[in-house]
Amino acid sequence: MTSTPRGEITRVAGPLVEIVHAGDVAMSDVVLLGTDELPSEIVAIRDGSVTVQAYEYTGGLAPGDAAVPCGHPLSANLGPGLLGGVFDGLLRPLSDAPTWLAAGTAGRPAKGTARLWPFEPSVSAGERVKSGAVLGVVTGTGPLAHRLLAPPGVGGVVDEIVAAGRYRADDHVATVAGVPVAMTTSWPVRRPRPASARIETAEPLHTGQRVLDLLFPIARGSTAAVPGGFGTGKTVLLQQIAKWCDADVIVYVGCGERGNELAEIVGELFELTDPHTGGRLADRTVVIANTSNMPMMAREASIYTGVTVAEYYRDMGYHCVVMADSTSRWAEALREFSSRSGELPAEEGYPAGLASALAAFYERAGVVTTLGGGTGSVTIIGAVSPPGGDLTEPVTAHTERFVRCRWTLDRDLAYARHYPAVSWSASFSRDAEALTAHFRHGDADGADPDWPVRRGRMVGLLAAADRLAALAELVGVTALPSHERMTVLGGRLLREAVLQQSALSTSDAFCSPEKGAALIDAVLDVVDGCERATAAGTPPGEIERLDFGPLIRAREQAGPHDVDGVRTHRDDMLALLATLEGERR
Repeated sequence: MTSTPRGEITRVAGPLVEIVHAGDVAMSDVVLLGTDELPSEIVAIRDGSVTVQAYEYTGGLAPGDAAVPCGHPLSANLGPGLLGGVFDGLLRPLSDAPTWLAAGTAGRPAKGTARLWPFEPSVSAGERVKSGAVLGVVTGTGPLAHRLLAPPGVGGVVDEIVAAGRYRADDHVATVAGVPVAMTTSWPVRRPRPASARIETAEPLHTGQRVLDLLFPIARGSTAAVPGGFGTGKTVLLQQIAKWCDADVIVYVGCGERGNELAEIVGELFELTDPHTGGRLADRTVVIANTSNMPMMAREASIYTGVTVAEYYRDMGYHCVVMADSTSRWAEALREFSSRSGELPAEEGYPAGLASALAAFYERAGVVTTLGGGTGSVTIIGAVSPPGGDLTEPVTAHTERFVRCRWTLDRDLAYARHYPAVSWSASFSRDAEALTAHFRHGDADGADPDWPVRRGRMVGLLAAADRLAALAELVGVTALPSHERMTVLGGRLLREAVLQQSALSTSDAFCSPEKGAALIDAVLDVVDGCERATAAGTPPGEIERLDFGPLIRAREQAGPHDVDGVRTHRDDMLALLATLEGERR
């Protein structure tokens, strides 16, 4: 029997540790340091000396202490109990952990877990199953059924499967082709989980936020970046998407944020009511909390851990959304690591491989046919916090190359109390064209043939209003022709009646696609009425002095699905315009 090789620590320099006599090791393998078995990762191998970067505080380590290679890269323990939990960057539980986490748990399946999980088998001994097939269902895990799958690469005859009952997470509940299968498995976080095929058809992910769904839509399995300076509302927007989007599982990765802010976010998530199930939103959410005072390497690993969890639920046939807040803090961890390891710096001190690392992260999004034959998706939304709001800095610039949508948050809009502060001039959606086919030819529930025309008119009116508003600041709005004054008015009505949305309003926090379309139609119909009135001789000043409050308040006074209420407000405004036009005659 071969004994596990034991290396020896020769130098400790903060989180950077050098060891010798480690045996046969590979880059990125996990090494346990000292008597407390602190996890670390191999970052360099040269001349018989191995350099590792610790995931934990290394106080107490000293030369001569043992270093035990694990023989595998950093892996996450995937099993029941993830939903509703709060974990660190290595997917170790924080919500019920003591002051210090259990030593040496990184990348190891949990042993001796006290909790018993109810398990219902879905197959019988002697059946032939393929990789990814459902072997059984673990109940008691929240609103979603936890499906136990045959692991990737494991398929064949079911040699044995346990009877229905309660088992620990590390218990073997089945044997497939001679391979024992437990409820908890382990997967390397930096390696994408396999799927049968990627699906290219586009289907929208409804966020419930009008400015996104109507102007800059995102497809399931797509990617988006949310760049914005401090105080522009990135976290609030991500929270709104997490609460209202039509995804099955939310994975929220707090990467490098301040501890008090992340604690507040976690507290709010656990207090929110899930509008889809009526229970807690946290019951279908996985929170990975890695604050700025936690070790740098754990912060670097946290986003990979998050997307691995999402892929795990994707393979069960669920639609998942990963929210990384923020990738800028993750990139700063890369910069810190590269400087410690002596790597030559590139732009602004970031490593030359920053673009490749960002691409590898965002490329793990997608809609796939799972190994078991189902359909699941991972959508990735990453917040970007550029220093000083500089959108030309490397992280923002490189991220823009790899995402399908960019929802830029504007500081001026935020300071003007316009929320969400998504800039309609600095944002884009590459998914919009692909989604046009879905809206034109989708199923009965998703079909909206007028969507591209409506969106085109909206984009054109906003652009024209912005151009004319800049001109009006120089010469005064009264110097503009009547039709241009109506364009400026139309842009203001779109901003205030459609694009603004209150996260604190029970009627306006969420907006259905039908209500959003009705709001746009209402504003465009009123703008057309204003132009008809000016063409008939009504002075534009009289129209500008009208009270458009009823139209603007329609978004809050009508319920989330109340299309008729919006149309009533529109008809009232059109009647007022008709009265004004009749008085002129």
